[in-house]
Amino acid sequence: MHKPKSLRDALTVDTIAGGAEQLPASVIKSAGRALQILEMFDVLQRRATVTEISDLLSYPQSSTTMLLRSLVAMGYLNYDIRERTYVTSSRVALLGKWAASTLISDGRIIQVMRRINERCGQAVVLAARNGLMTQYIHVVQATASVRLFVVQGSTRPLVRSGTGFALMAELPDADIRRIVMRVNADGGIDGESVRQDDVLASVQHVRDKGYAFTIGINTPDAGIIAMPLPPVLAADVGQSAVIGIGAASAVLVPRRRELLDILLEEFANAGL
Repeated sequence: MHKPKSLRDALTVDTIAGGAEQLPASVIKSAGRALQILEMFDVLQRRATVTEISDLLSYPQSSTTMLLRSLVAMGYLNYDIRERTYVTSSRVALLGKWAASTLISDGRIIQVMRRINERCGQAVVLAARNGLMTQYIHVVQATASVRLFVVQGSTRPLVRSGTGFALMAELPDADIRRIVMRVNADGGIDGESVRQDDVLASVQHVRDKGYAFTIGINTPDAGIIAMPLPPVLAADVGQSAVIGIGAASAVLVPRRRELLDILLEEFANAGL
């Protein structure tokens, strides 16, 4: 019997933060799945078969085949008939280039992220708010031997994540309370209500210290140190954003001061 492939197996890594998101009820299923297929190739960064994509995204193989063929017909995927594998085309790389010129390879933010990555060897993420969630809109993956793989495009609750606390630091307390009320009205987090006082305390820590530091609240044995971007750099993103260093707890805890200094120094080196 065929054994479904997990993302961890496909990437041959030990620890993963994030993954394919469940589509909201308001999203047309075929449209959402087509985009998730393109995002999955961005994670894999290699060719893949219909069976592997079906397994990784938990889609029926028949509908996965139809979606892949449609994306090939539209020029967004290439199909190798001999290997029976699919891969994204150059057309995908050009999507949105006009709207995100400051985030392409020679952009200031990407340069800052790469320098941070070169200095610490750990995953560096750029996160921005998406509704009640924080989303990793760009990731420079870790290169160290002990590393955390962070799935680009994955999301975390604003009210339960380091990047979320950092993003909410600029909001008035009244707005944060309203966010918590909306989260609880939607069923809370994992079926449990979120305490306003706990969230406000975590956000206040960011205001006092200038950064968020969380361990194990979304990914076991891993965490993040995240710092809000100053307005001049956030303007390159077009909205409030944060840069964070994600790592295994065994790396993040003893290197906390060092990683914080790297973030501060690279922000300063960017002329901020």
